[in-house]
Amino acid sequence: MATLAVTHPTLLDLAKRTDPDGKIAVIAEILNATNEILDDMTWKEGNLVTGHRSTTRTGLPTPTWRKLYGGVQPTKSRTAQVNDSCGMLEAYAEIDKALADLAGNTSEFRLSESKPHLEGMSQEIAQTLFYGNEGTEPEAFTGLGPRFNSLAAANAENILVGGGAGADNGSIWLVGWSESTVFGIVPKGSKAGIQMEDKGQVTIENVDGSGGRMEAYRTHFRWDAGLAVPDWRYVVRIPNIDKSALSVVYNAGTFASGAHLPNLMYQAIERLPSLSNCRPVFYMSRTMRQTLRQQIAAAVQNSTLQVDNVGGKMLMSFHEIPVKRCDALAADEALVA
Repeated sequence: MATLAVTHPTLLDLAKRTDPDGKIAVIAEILNATNEILDDMTWKEGNLVTGHRSTTRTGLPTPTWRKLYGGVQPTKSRTAQVNDSCGMLEAYAEIDKALADLAGNTSEFRLSESKPHLEGMSQEIAQTLFYGNEGTEPEAFTGLGPRFNSLAAANAENILVGGGAGADNGSIWLVGWSESTVFGIVPKGSKAGIQMEDKGQVTIENVDGSGGRMEAYRTHFRWDAGLAVPDWRYVVRIPNIDKSALSVVYNAGTFASGAHLPNLMYQAIERLPSLSNCRPVFYMSRTMRQTLRQQIAAAVQNSTLQVDNVGGKMLMSFHEIPVKRCDALAADEALVA
């Protein structure tokens, strides 16, 4: 029975979710994270059953200056193909039928268990979008971090180091979303987003490890997702930002210590080939975004940071590019070298 306490809600869980009037309590979801990247992503059905194959131009034909009666050799362009895989993220919520019925409102109690499953999957996808690595976790998909993690790589010009040397580094990302630059993928013929299926009442075999059975309500969750970056020029990473060294004390054109975030973000904007054929968005952790506000206020009189009300939500932007919060980026990162 020890396993049940870990994988299935118990009578104690029911008691903790019930108000004094006997109704299922409104739960304060203090473990929920803010990962606005999931709201911004362009999603596209892959052209492979397991993901998507992108074709990129890698070389242009070389023209020839011809003289009279001189010949010109035909030339051709060069292309390369890259396959990006999707991962299958799944979860089950199983509740003892007797326990759910005891709650008095079976649907509400089951919903109170489904919501954290949805949140957990969203956090896992956001984490994988930045740090996923098929080299160490083949079942997942490769995120942005492993693709922009070497100053010796071909895409190193889009990696702007923040000068940190400690062990608590962080990154700021600028991503230009579109169906031809950077986009999320789902396998060919599958659905985008979280799929939630109510399996209804089922019999769980060997629930106690001794051949016993249990009637339960089961809900299945699934999210097939991957990431394709056919044009790496539309992703800029600002790594090696020593979070503990960040300062808001400004003097003579620089800060007392740490990275100059607005200056690095100016450079990142200029790395994008175009701002008109994509939806550029900056992503950073809560601490990084707070420091950005403070640094801009300290460095300039007429702030380049705007806060607008868009559709009832306060949207922060830097030179008209949205600045979004991603709690997945709160993790400490190794130095990019």
